[in-house]
Amino acid sequence: MPQQDNLPGSNSTGIDPSVFFLTGIPGLETLHLWISIPFCSVFSVALLGNCTLLYVIKTEPSLHKPMFYFLTMLAVIDLVLSTTTMPKILSIFWFNSREISFNACLVQMFFLHSFSIMQSAVLLAMAFDRYVAICNPLRYTTILTNSVIAKIGLAALARAVLLVIPGPFLLRKLPFCRSHVISHCYCEHMAVVNLACANTRFNNLYGIIVALFIVGLDLMFITLSYVKILRAVLSLASKKEQLKAFSTCGSHLCAILVVYTPVVLSSIIHRFGHQVAPHVHILMANFYLLFPPMMNPIVYSVKTKQIRARVLLLVRGKSF
Repeated sequence: MPQQDNLPGSNSTGIDPSVFFLTGIPGLETLHLWISIPFCSVFSVALLGNCTLLYVIKTEPSLHKPMFYFLTMLAVIDLVLSTTTMPKILSIFWFNSREISFNACLVQMFFLHSFSIMQSAVLLAMAFDRYVAICNPLRYTTILTNSVIAKIGLAALARAVLLVIPGPFLLRKLPFCRSHVISHCYCEHMAVVNLACANTRFNNLYGIIVALFIVGLDLMFITLSYVKILRAVLSLASKKEQLKAFSTCGSHLCAILVVYTPVVLSSIIHRFGHQVAPHVHILMANFYLLFPPMMNPIVYSVKTKQIRARVLLLVRGKSF
Protein backbone atom coordinates (compact mmCIF):
# COMPACT_ATOMS: atom_id res chain seq x y z
CA MET A 1 0.00 0.00 0.00
CA PRO A 2 2.18 2.82 -1.26
CA GLN A 3 0.12 5.66 0.10
CA GLN A 4 -0.22 4.36 3.61
CA ASP A 5 3.05 5.81 4.83
CA ASN A 6 1.89 9.29 3.88
CA LEU A 7 -1.02 9.08 6.24
CA PRO A 8 -0.76 10.75 9.63
CA GLY A 9 -0.39 8.22 12.38
CA SER A 10 1.29 5.60 10.21
CA ASN A 11 4.38 5.76 12.43
CA SER A 12 2.78 7.10 15.60
CA THR A 13 3.69 5.82 19.01
CA GLY A 14 1.85 5.59 22.28
CA ILE A 15 -0.04 3.19 24.43
CA ASP A 16 -3.67 4.03 23.64
CA PRO A 17 -4.41 5.68 20.30
CA SER A 18 -6.92 8.49 20.25
CA VAL A 19 -7.16 8.48 16.47
CA PHE A 20 -7.17 5.92 13.66
CA PHE A 21 -6.88 6.53 9.93
CA LEU A 22 -8.89 4.57 7.38
CA THR A 23 -7.24 3.96 4.02
CA GLY A 24 -10.41 3.39 2.01
CA ILE A 25 -9.62 0.79 -0.65
CA PRO A 26 -5.84 0.29 -0.61
CA GLY A 27 -4.27 0.29 -4.04
CA LEU A 28 -7.26 2.01 -5.63
CA GLU A 29 -6.96 5.43 -3.97
CA THR A 30 -6.81 7.22 -7.33
CA LEU A 31 -10.14 5.63 -8.30
CA HIS A 32 -12.00 6.50 -5.09
CA LEU A 33 -14.10 9.18 -6.76
CA TRP A 34 -15.23 6.80 -9.50
CA ILE A 35 -15.80 3.96 -7.05
CA SER A 36 -18.01 6.27 -5.00
CA ILE A 37 -20.58 6.43 -7.83
CA PRO A 38 -21.78 2.80 -7.56
CA PHE A 39 -21.36 2.89 -3.76
CA CYS A 40 -23.54 5.98 -3.46
CA SER A 41 -26.10 4.59 -5.91
CA VAL A 42 -26.43 1.30 -4.04
CA PHE A 43 -26.63 3.14 -0.69
CA SER A 44 -29.41 5.38 -2.04
CA VAL A 45 -31.37 2.38 -3.36
CA ALA A 46 -30.95 0.61 0.00
CA LEU A 47 -32.25 3.64 1.94
CA LEU A 48 -35.17 4.21 -0.43
CA GLY A 49 -36.07 0.52 -0.68
CA ASN A 50 -36.03 -0.24 3.04
CA CYS A 51 -37.83 2.98 4.01
CA THR A 52 -40.49 2.22 1.39
CA LEU A 53 -40.81 -1.33 2.70
CA LEU A 54 -41.27 -0.10 6.27
CA TYR A 55 -43.89 2.43 5.15
CA VAL A 56 -45.82 -0.15 3.13
CA ILE A 57 -45.88 -2.67 5.98
CA LYS A 58 -46.95 0.00 8.48
CA THR A 59 -49.76 1.40 6.36
CA GLU A 60 -51.17 -1.86 4.95
CA PRO A 61 -53.26 -3.77 7.57
CA SER A 62 -53.14 -7.00 5.53
CA LEU A 63 -49.36 -7.06 6.08
CA HIS A 64 -49.63 -7.03 9.86
CA LYS A 65 -48.63 -10.67 10.08
CA PRO A 66 -45.66 -12.52 11.63
CA MET A 67 -43.70 -12.88 8.38
CA PHE A 68 -43.91 -9.15 7.70
CA TYR A 69 -43.03 -8.26 11.30
CA PHE A 70 -39.81 -10.22 10.81
CA LEU A 71 -39.34 -8.46 7.47
CA THR A 72 -39.69 -5.15 9.31
CA MET A 73 -36.88 -6.19 11.66
CA LEU A 74 -34.73 -7.14 8.67
CA ALA A 75 -35.35 -3.77 7.00
CA VAL A 76 -34.40 -1.87 10.18
CA ILE A 77 -31.21 -3.95 10.50
CA ASP A 78 -30.34 -3.24 6.85
CA LEU A 79 -30.81 0.49 7.43
CA VAL A 80 -28.57 0.44 10.51
CA LEU A 81 -25.85 -1.56 8.73
CA SER A 82 -25.91 0.86 5.78
CA THR A 83 -25.93 4.07 7.80
CA THR A 84 -23.27 2.82 10.23
CA THR A 85 -20.63 2.49 7.53
CA MET A 86 -21.56 4.21 4.27
CA PRO A 87 -21.47 7.89 5.33
CA LYS A 88 -17.88 7.49 6.54
CA ILE A 89 -16.89 5.47 3.46
CA LEU A 90 -18.30 8.13 1.14
CA SER A 91 -16.55 10.89 3.12
CA ILE A 92 -13.26 9.05 2.51
CA PHE A 93 -14.00 8.77 -1.21
CA TRP A 94 -15.23 12.34 -1.65
CA PHE A 95 -13.32 14.43 0.89
CA ASN A 96 -10.37 12.21 1.84
CA SER A 97 -11.71 12.35 5.41
CA ARG A 98 -9.81 9.35 6.76
CA GLU A 99 -9.59 10.26 10.43
CA ILE A 100 -11.78 8.48 12.98
CA SER A 101 -11.47 8.64 16.76
CA PHE A 102 -10.74 5.46 18.68
CA ASN A 103 -14.09 5.62 20.50
CA ALA A 104 -16.01 6.27 17.27
CA CYS A 105 -14.18 3.32 15.72
CA LEU A 106 -15.27 1.05 18.58
CA VAL A 107 -18.87 2.28 18.35
CA GLN A 108 -18.95 1.67 14.59
CA MET A 109 -17.48 -1.79 15.14
CA PHE A 110 -20.09 -2.61 17.81
CA PHE A 111 -23.05 -1.60 15.64
CA LEU A 112 -21.62 -3.27 12.55
CA HIS A 113 -21.00 -6.66 14.14
CA SER A 114 -24.00 -6.73 16.49
CA PHE A 115 -26.49 -5.91 13.73
CA SER A 116 -24.85 -8.44 11.41
CA ILE A 117 -25.48 -11.06 14.10
CA MET A 118 -29.06 -9.81 14.49
CA GLN A 119 -29.54 -10.12 10.73
CA SER A 120 -28.60 -13.78 10.91
CA ALA A 121 -30.97 -14.32 13.86
CA VAL A 122 -33.88 -12.70 12.01
CA LEU A 123 -33.28 -14.92 8.96
CA LEU A 124 -33.41 -17.90 11.31
CA ALA A 125 -36.67 -16.60 12.81
CA MET A 126 -38.10 -16.21 9.30
CA ALA A 127 -37.16 -19.82 8.54
CA PHE A 128 -39.03 -20.87 11.69
CA ASP A 129 -42.00 -18.76 10.53
CA ARG A 130 -42.08 -20.62 7.17
CA TYR A 131 -41.70 -23.97 8.98
CA VAL A 132 -44.73 -23.28 11.20
CA ALA A 133 -46.77 -21.87 8.29
CA ILE A 134 -46.24 -24.99 6.14
CA CYS A 135 -45.83 -27.80 8.68
CA ASN A 136 -48.33 -26.57 11.31
CA PRO A 137 -50.67 -24.19 9.44
CA LEU A 138 -53.61 -24.64 11.82
CA ARG A 139 -51.49 -23.58 14.79
CA TYR A 140 -49.69 -20.73 12.99
CA THR A 141 -51.56 -17.86 14.64
CA THR A 142 -51.46 -19.45 18.10
CA ILE A 143 -47.70 -20.22 17.95
CA LEU A 144 -46.49 -16.95 16.40
CA THR A 145 -48.41 -14.43 18.46
CA ASN A 146 -47.33 -10.79 18.71
CA SER A 147 -45.79 -11.42 22.13
CA VAL A 148 -43.78 -14.38 20.83
CA ILE A 149 -42.51 -12.31 17.89
CA ALA A 150 -41.50 -9.51 20.28
CA LYS A 151 -39.65 -12.03 22.48
CA ILE A 152 -37.84 -13.45 19.44
CA GLY A 153 -36.77 -9.92 18.46
CA LEU A 154 -35.54 -9.15 21.98
CA ALA A 155 -33.69 -12.49 22.15
CA ALA A 156 -31.96 -11.70 18.82
CA LEU A 157 -30.94 -8.29 20.19
CA ALA A 158 -29.72 -9.72 23.51
CA ARG A 159 -27.70 -12.46 21.80
CA ALA A 160 -26.03 -9.95 19.48
CA VAL A 161 -25.13 -7.54 22.28
CA LEU A 162 -23.80 -10.26 24.59
CA LEU A 163 -21.62 -11.76 21.85
CA VAL A 164 -20.25 -8.47 20.50
CA ILE A 165 -19.82 -6.32 23.64
CA PRO A 166 -16.61 -8.08 24.78
CA GLY A 167 -14.87 -7.12 21.51
CA PRO A 168 -14.52 -3.37 22.09
CA PHE A 169 -13.53 -3.88 25.74
CA LEU A 170 -10.82 -6.36 24.75
CA LEU A 171 -9.53 -3.91 22.15
CA ARG A 172 -9.33 -1.07 24.67
CA LYS A 173 -6.86 -3.13 26.69
CA LEU A 174 -4.48 -3.64 23.76
CA PRO A 175 -1.49 -1.33 23.23
CA PHE A 176 -1.23 0.25 19.76
CA CYS A 177 2.38 1.34 19.55
CA ARG A 178 2.88 0.91 15.83
CA SER A 179 0.68 2.10 12.97
CA HIS A 180 -2.74 3.63 13.55
CA VAL A 181 -3.66 3.16 9.89
CA ILE A 182 -6.48 0.67 9.24
CA SER A 183 -6.28 -0.88 5.78
CA HIS A 184 -10.03 -0.83 5.37
CA CYS A 185 -13.01 1.42 4.64
CA TYR A 186 -14.47 0.98 8.14
CA CYS A 187 -13.51 -0.31 11.58
CA GLU A 188 -13.64 -4.06 11.18
CA HIS A 189 -12.66 -6.08 14.26
CA MET A 190 -9.73 -8.07 12.88
CA ALA A 191 -8.38 -5.09 10.89
CA VAL A 192 -8.01 -3.18 14.18
CA VAL A 193 -6.72 -6.19 16.14
CA ASN A 194 -3.90 -6.63 13.60
CA LEU A 195 -2.55 -3.17 14.51
CA ALA A 196 -1.90 -4.08 18.15
CA CYS A 197 1.67 -4.60 19.32
CA ALA A 198 0.77 -7.30 21.84
CA ASN A 199 -0.31 -10.92 21.88
CA THR A 200 -3.72 -10.93 20.15
CA ARG A 201 -4.31 -14.69 20.22
CA PHE A 202 -7.31 -14.34 22.52
CA ASN A 203 -8.86 -11.62 20.33
CA ASN A 204 -8.32 -13.77 17.23
CA LEU A 205 -9.86 -16.79 18.94
CA TYR A 206 -12.80 -14.71 20.16
CA GLY A 207 -13.52 -13.44 16.62
CA ILE A 208 -13.32 -16.92 15.07
CA ILE A 209 -15.53 -18.53 17.75
CA VAL A 210 -18.24 -15.85 17.43
CA ALA A 211 -18.24 -16.10 13.62
CA LEU A 212 -18.40 -19.90 13.61
CA PHE A 213 -21.01 -19.96 16.36
CA ILE A 214 -23.32 -17.53 14.56
CA VAL A 215 -22.96 -18.66 10.95
CA GLY A 216 -22.66 -22.35 11.79
CA LEU A 217 -25.50 -22.55 14.31
CA ASP A 218 -27.94 -20.32 12.44
CA LEU A 219 -27.31 -21.97 9.08
CA MET A 220 -27.69 -25.40 10.66
CA PHE A 221 -31.12 -24.55 12.06
CA ILE A 222 -32.19 -22.80 8.84
CA THR A 223 -31.18 -25.91 6.88
CA LEU A 224 -33.02 -28.15 9.36
CA SER A 225 -36.17 -26.02 8.98
CA TYR A 226 -36.07 -26.31 5.21
CA VAL A 227 -35.45 -30.06 5.31
CA LYS A 228 -38.66 -30.41 7.32
CA ILE A 229 -40.45 -27.96 5.01
CA LEU A 230 -39.30 -29.93 1.96
CA ARG A 231 -40.57 -33.19 3.45
CA ALA A 232 -43.94 -31.58 4.26
CA VAL A 233 -44.28 -30.04 0.79
CA LEU A 234 -43.38 -33.25 -1.05
CA SER A 235 -46.03 -35.10 0.94
CA LEU A 236 -48.75 -32.87 -0.56
CA ALA A 237 -51.01 -34.59 -3.07
CA SER A 238 -50.95 -32.27 -6.09
CA LYS A 239 -48.19 -30.42 -7.91
CA LYS A 240 -50.24 -27.22 -7.65
CA GLU A 241 -50.28 -27.43 -3.85
CA GLN A 242 -46.55 -28.15 -3.81
CA LEU A 243 -45.74 -25.13 -6.00
CA LYS A 244 -47.98 -22.89 -3.89
CA ALA A 245 -46.23 -24.02 -0.70
CA PHE A 246 -42.77 -23.56 -2.24
CA SER A 247 -43.70 -20.08 -3.50
CA THR A 248 -44.30 -18.88 0.06
CA CYS A 249 -40.63 -19.66 0.82
CA GLY A 250 -39.19 -18.05 -2.33
CA SER A 251 -38.57 -14.60 -0.87
CA HIS A 252 -36.93 -15.94 2.26
CA LEU A 253 -34.67 -18.32 0.33
CA CYS A 254 -33.57 -15.41 -1.87
CA ALA A 255 -32.87 -13.32 1.26
CA ILE A 256 -30.73 -16.15 2.69
CA LEU A 257 -28.73 -16.36 -0.54
CA VAL A 258 -28.37 -12.56 -0.68
CA VAL A 259 -27.00 -12.40 2.88
CA TYR A 260 -24.92 -15.57 3.17
CA THR A 261 -23.40 -15.80 -0.33
CA PRO A 262 -21.19 -12.69 0.13
CA VAL A 263 -20.25 -13.93 3.63
CA VAL A 264 -19.13 -17.31 2.31
CA LEU A 265 -17.29 -15.83 -0.68
CA SER A 266 -15.55 -13.25 1.52
CA SER A 267 -14.53 -15.95 4.02
CA ILE A 268 -13.15 -18.21 1.27
CA ILE A 269 -11.13 -15.38 -0.25
CA HIS A 270 -9.89 -14.28 3.19
CA ARG A 271 -8.84 -17.77 4.29
CA PHE A 272 -7.49 -19.23 1.05
CA GLY A 273 -6.89 -16.32 -1.32
CA HIS A 274 -3.43 -15.41 -0.05
CA GLN A 275 -2.40 -14.28 -3.51
CA VAL A 276 -5.47 -12.11 -3.95
CA ALA A 277 -4.80 -8.36 -3.95
CA PRO A 278 -5.80 -6.49 -0.73
CA HIS A 279 -8.32 -4.34 -2.57
CA VAL A 280 -10.26 -7.49 -3.57
CA HIS A 281 -10.70 -8.40 0.11
CA ILE A 282 -11.90 -4.88 0.91
CA LEU A 283 -14.29 -4.78 -2.05
CA MET A 284 -15.77 -8.15 -1.01
CA ALA A 285 -16.25 -6.89 2.55
CA ASN A 286 -18.05 -3.82 1.24
CA PHE A 287 -20.11 -5.98 -1.12
CA TYR A 288 -21.31 -7.94 1.93
CA LEU A 289 -22.43 -4.70 3.59
CA LEU A 290 -23.97 -3.06 0.52
CA PHE A 291 -25.60 -5.89 -1.40
CA PRO A 292 -28.12 -7.35 1.13
CA PRO A 293 -29.60 -3.98 2.22
CA MET A 294 -30.14 -3.10 -1.44
CA MET A 295 -31.49 -6.48 -2.57
CA ASN A 296 -33.75 -7.50 0.34
CA PRO A 297 -36.48 -4.88 -0.31
CA ILE A 298 -36.27 -5.55 -4.06
CA VAL A 299 -36.63 -9.31 -3.55
CA TYR A 300 -39.62 -8.98 -1.25
CA SER A 301 -41.27 -6.35 -3.45
CA VAL A 302 -40.97 -8.61 -6.49
CA LYS A 303 -41.83 -11.91 -4.79
CA THR A 304 -44.62 -10.78 -2.42
CA LYS A 305 -47.90 -9.91 -4.12
CA GLN A 306 -49.26 -7.60 -1.40
CA ILE A 307 -46.04 -5.58 -1.15
CA ARG A 308 -45.68 -5.41 -4.94
CA ALA A 309 -49.21 -4.05 -5.33
CA ARG A 310 -48.69 -1.37 -2.66
CA VAL A 311 -45.34 -0.30 -4.06
CA LEU A 312 -46.84 0.04 -7.55
CA LEU A 313 -49.58 2.23 -6.12
CA LEU A 314 -46.97 4.38 -4.40
CA VAL A 315 -44.98 4.73 -7.62
CA ARG A 316 -48.11 5.75 -9.52
CA GLY A 317 -48.85 8.37 -6.90
CA LYS A 318 -52.26 7.03 -5.91
CA SER A 319 -53.63 7.62 -2.46
CA PHE A 320 -54.67 4.83 -0.20
